[in-house]
Amino acid sequence: MRVEPAPGEWLLPDPALAAPDQDLVGLGADLAPGTVLQAYRMGLFPMHVDTGELGWWSPDPRGILRLVDFRVSRSLRKSSGRFEITIDQAFARVMRECGDSRRDGLWITEDFIATYSTLHDMGWAHSIEVWRTGELVGGLYGIEIGGLFAGESMFHRERDASKVALVALVNKLRTCGEGRFIDVQWRTNHLASLGAIAISRAEYLSDLKSALLLEPCFAN
Repeated sequence: MRVEPAPGEWLLPDPALAAPDQDLVGLGADLAPGTVLQAYRMGLFPMHVDTGELGWWSPDPRGILRLVDFRVSRSLRKSSGRFEITIDQAFARVMRECGDSRRDGLWITEDFIATYSTLHDMGWAHSIEVWRTGELVGGLYGIEIGGLFAGESMFHRERDASKVALVALVNKLRTCGEGRFIDVQWRTNHLASLGAIAISRAEYLSDLKSALLLEPCFAN
């Protein structure tokens, strides 16, 4: 069961009013669970900037993965059989692996881990874990609100393990009907190879509005 946190105390910037191609649209506020959920519902996500301040981001263009566009190569299908998948069994461990200094997750600070772990306990944040012979070798985590799954980060210790986590996520979301999508923030070449596309901020906010009307999938 999901628990709605206390409302945030901050007036967050409206991304619809931001200048085109301006990814960073605000600074400040806090990482209270209510503030973070409000941000995702508005089309924002938090990440610190180089100065250490908390930034609120709304990339233009925005990277998303529509479930129908997800591409799984023959080799990835073969790799999937080597791993075991669980859901929401090691959320904090997945976050810490994603935030390992050897990866690109230095923005995943202890404050982020505390907030997202609280949101996990409240039923909003979820993880996909990938195991091999009892060892955690890959995974991803994110926030689900309605038909939006805001993918935050992924990691792998073995080849293809993070991709296998994404396969499991897409398969899970596909069981819950159409209109859902995964927010990947920025479209990278790696994500593009899996089917991610870049859309305008205006299109993203329109898609988000529709997705928020859907029932969440991870409650099923």
